Amino acid sequence: MLSSNAGYAAEADALAVQYEETTFEAVHGRVLGLLPAAPARVLDVGAGTGRDAAALVRRGYAVVAVEPTAELRAHGRRIHAGVGIDWVDDSLPGLAAVPDAGPGFDAVLATAVWMHLDAGERVAAMERVAGLLRPAGLLFLTLRHGPVPAGRRMFDVGAEETVELASGHGLVPVHRSERADGHGRGGVSWSHVVLRRG
Repeated sequence: MLSSNAGYAAEADALAVQYEETTFEAVHGRVLGLLPAAPARVLDVGAGTGRDAAALVRRGYAVVAVEPTAELRAHGRRIHAGVGIDWVDDSLPGLAAVPDAGPGFDAVLATAVWMHLDAGERVAAMERVAGLLRPAGLLFLTLRHGPVPAGRRMFDVGAEETVELASGHGLVPVHRSERADGHGRGGVSWSHVVLRRG
């Protein structure tokens, strides 16, 4: 079976351009008002080139950026050099390199990541992420729907299923919305789900 980040290394150069030509605000505009006040601690899982992590650091947040694809991390370190992102080589569902001890995170972002996990991995990932959140911490999920690009590993993951899974780990929904694809890809759409730890 393909790994959750299959296909990203080979396409890293093109993806770096694609990621960086879209702004943080364009991707997350509907949920920006839910972000905790800076200087909160944020974990950006599947950070890609660090577009979101860099935008958050510039807004005063302390950000740990988790990215399993070395080629994307390299682009991120180059593009956002000196910004102050704490890069980590890790991935869901385990996030083994992210310490359990410590203050926890006020927010976790998983943008275009969750649909790469199979059903069992999503169960383990939700438990892990919920455990990393501080009380009242927020999990921001962006789910991709539509055709699977060649060489990628993706699953059809709906917002309702995600909310139900989260409820078993003490997370309650505070936002749900849908949007069209920002790159105009036919049949591709996105769901935003924001969950709060009780």
